[in-house]
This record gives sequence, structure tokens and C-alpha cells, in this order.
Amino acid sequence: MNKAIIGRKLGMTQLFSQDGKVIPVTVIEAGPCPVVQVKTLERDGYSAVKLGFGEANEKSLNKPQLGQFKKAGVAPCKVMKEFKLDGADTMNVGEIVSCDVFAAGDKIDVSGVSKGHGFTGVIKRWNHHRLKETHGVGPVHREVGSMGAISNPSRVFKGKKMSGQWGHENVTILNLEVVKVDKERNAILVKGAVPGPIKGIVTLRNSVKA
Repeated sequence: MNKAIIGRKLGMTQLFSQDGKVIPVTVIEAGPCPVVQVKTLERDGYSAVKLGFGEANEKSLNKPQLGQFKKAGVAPCKVMKEFKLDGADTMNVGEIVSCDVFAAGDKIDVSGVSKGHGFTGVIKRWNHHRLKETHGVGPVHREVGSMGAISNPSRVFKGKKMSGQWGHENVTILNLEVVKVDKERNAILVKGAVPGPIKGIVTLRNSVKA
């Protein structure tokens, strides 16, 4: 059965292995996540499970959202995510998914929204070089540079690396390794970095390419 959980990125630290090697890890507060809804193939056309995470104030939710939590018999959650999992129809509404669904050594994929940097130039966004610091190049030296040929095709090709919005997009890091699971603190320590800022919401699930 596939496994998934919602968490919050708390920051990075490091652990030491038994042979003295330093392991950089990201600490993720994972769960507890109540099952808010179970979708079945007969009723909904596909099999999935909807999990909640974090406490929410009822005043910040609308009536349809409150009705969904009331029907499920769970406390209102701040975040809800849907996962298409094998065997999702075997789960029950109100069931709690905790961080111990994963164990040390598991390979997982972590998804989150990357840090937003706003409108950014090509040097910072795409790691371009500066233009030459000589006469005739100015008055600016951080421009894109050549856009392509003049008469043919007389346009800029799609996909040209130019300035624009950098970050604040969904990013998934594949095949990360679970180093440690601390059930008492609802924490999962993942080797390496994961997308998003501190306190950003992330989702963890079984690796699809392990």
C-alpha cells in the first residue's frame, strides 16, 4: 500500500552516522493527519483519500468546509490534500495517519511550494553571465543579450530564458531518504533539502522512481 502524509518544514540540522559522517537533514513536522474523506471507484470514479493537517479556527472556514468536517467527525483542519493511493478505499473516515507510517531508510518524494523571489533578472534567475564591461555595450551590463536572428525567424522562440517571476511554484524532490522518525514529536528527518520556506507546507509520499 502506498503511504502519504502532510507536514510542515521546520528547518535544517545535521546528524552524525555511526562511522562519523555528517548527514544534513530537514526536520518536518508530519501529522497527525485525520482522514476527512475517502473516495471510491464506485461513487467518485477513482480511489483517493483526503487528509487534513493543522488546527483551524471555525471562523476562517465557510459552511461547505465546516459541513465536510462535521460529516467526517473530525476537528476543522487548516490544510487538506488529496492523495491517490493504492488501497485508499480500505481506510476509514476519522482514522489518524501519523508519522510512523514511514520508517528510517524509506525512499520518499517531497513536494512543496518553493520560495518566491518576485520579478528577477536573467543573471539571478538563470545564472547568466554579465555583458562585457567595455565601450559600446552600456548603458547596462545585466541585460538578456541577443534575442536571436534579425530577419529569420523575426521572433523570439518560446522557452527563451528571460527575466520574470522566479520561484513560488510547485516543486517535487525525488528519492529522498528518511533518516529518522520521531513519533513522540511527530517529526520526520529527511536527508537533504526540501522545497519551500520554514513553516511551509509539504507533502510526503512513497517514491515513484525508487
